[in-house]
Amino acid sequence: MTITREDQIARLNDRCRQGLDPTARIVVTRTCLARLAGDEPLGEVLAQAELLASVRRYAFKPGDGPERDFGAFDLRGERILFKIDYYDMALAFGSEDPADASVTKRVLTIMLAEDY
Repeated sequence: MTITREDQIARLNDRCRQGLDPTARIVVTRTCLARLAGDEPLGEVLAQAELLASVRRYAFKPGDGPERDFGAFDLRGERILFKIDYYDMALAFGSEDPADASVTKRVLTIMLAEDY
């Protein structure tokens, strides 16, 4: 069975979202973290854990695209977006081939909708 380029990218993106890609970076915008953390003790830690759990269990919809690199959901009354971008291994330029894990570093950014 031949795997299409889109399917390969989607699989690699799923590994990134699930925390199974050791080369991937996960970034949460400052405004997103601050808004969700509030003034609670350990608020930032709890907000990060809840954000990551929500991204990991995100159920993609047909309009989200075949590569599974973008999603949107509501959390604690806020609209949250996540996006996976593809870079070269030095994070200096875009990846030449997002379907090839040996030349691509994924960056998963989690943000408020207003940050986009």
